Amino acid sequence: MRLSRRSSLSIAVFLGVAALIVAGWSFEARRAGHETLSNTVTLSVTNGSDRGPGTLREALFVAATAPGPTRIALDVARISLRTPLPPIVNSHGVRIVARRGGSRIDARSLSGGPVLDVAAANVSLEGLLIRDCPGAAVLVRAVHFSLQDATLQGCGVGVDVAANAHDLLLENNRFIDDRLGVRFSASSPDTTVAANRFVGEQEAGVWAVRGQADLQAGAISVRDNRFEHDHSGIVAGNVNILIERNQISGAQAAAVDLVGAGAVVRGNRVNGGAGMGILAEGARAATIEHNDLDGLAAYGIMVRGSSGTLVRANRLYDCAYGMAFVLGDARQPSTAVDNIIIEPRYDGIDVVGDAPILRRNHVVKPHAFALRVEDFTGPDGRTVVSAPFLDHNAFGPPSAILAARRHGSTPLR
Repeated sequence: MRLSRRSSLSIAVFLGVAALIVAGWSFEARRAGHETLSNTVTLSVTNGSDRGPGTLREALFVAATAPGPTRIALDVARISLRTPLPPIVNSHGVRIVARRGGSRIDARSLSGGPVLDVAAANVSLEGLLIRDCPGAAVLVRAVHFSLQDATLQGCGVGVDVAANAHDLLLENNRFIDDRLGVRFSASSPDTTVAANRFVGEQEAGVWAVRGQADLQAGAISVRDNRFEHDHSGIVAGNVNILIERNQISGAQAAAVDLVGAGAVVRGNRVNGGAGMGILAEGARAATIEHNDLDGLAAYGIMVRGSSGTLVRANRLYDCAYGMAFVLGDARQPSTAVDNIIIEPRYDGIDVVGDAPILRRNHVVKPHAFALRVEDFTGPDGRTVVSAPFLDHNAFGPPSAILAARRHGSTPLR
């Protein structure tokens, strides 16, 4: 009988404690303005201040301990931050949605660090406007993240993707006047950057560079975006990345800048700009194919210090120069095949200290030479001889080919 009473007393105490815990959580959730529907906790941000009841900070604290997926509705036009927000850590997933017409997060008072720190899986952000953050607008440190219909403006980095993050979707966003629009610190498998607009990015719209090759299975897909008047559109190096069907105009430096291994550049349109169209520098086994390039103030495509790079079926017109191959690896030569270069303002193809394979290329109406071949003499006095292999190219009459040699070796094979 005593045992039974003790058991009953223990159960009663346990139930009482559980009731207090639930009541406490419910009180905190009510303070942020929530309602539960189908296991989803909905929190309303009604206060645009840095802290206090109804603020975004309060909602993130409540979401961190919510027992299920959480939806945070931003029901204010502007949120002014003065101190860093807590990270997003709900393991069940968080969706942050701006009101119709947008919700602006002003981060100019932050000294650094991210505005939103995504530290949990299954987080989505929709319709936000984040402005004037000295650090990153969004730091992604987890998997299954999406950003849609957002504007990130005047930030150090729009979206900063950590090495462990993958399976991400960045779609229909605007990146304006940031230092970097999207930065990847490593390969990020199964990630898509699509249908975004990058305008006036000070260094690059998309930056995906790693010091050493990180060629994991699965690639970053950068497709169907618009890049306008950025310093560089896309800078990629040593990560698996597929760059296709983008429109890049008015880049100050290279529209696409490739370093190291892992890049495929296909079906893009590049026009205008003070620099080059596509620059492959120190690239290994890169593929550059079916791109349209026009109106560039420098080379349409330059392959420099590279090996095994394929340049195929590109169309270049009204550029200062067509293509160049400079100081490549003669043991693993790069190849240019089936390219069409129309009315370059100077040379069609320049070969300097390199031995590329040039096959079935067409140079039409160059204003200088269809093909210029020159040796390279370095500061130490050593000469690197150019020896391209030519096969069924259409370069016009012999006078369209300039082979400037210093040592009298046969330049063309």
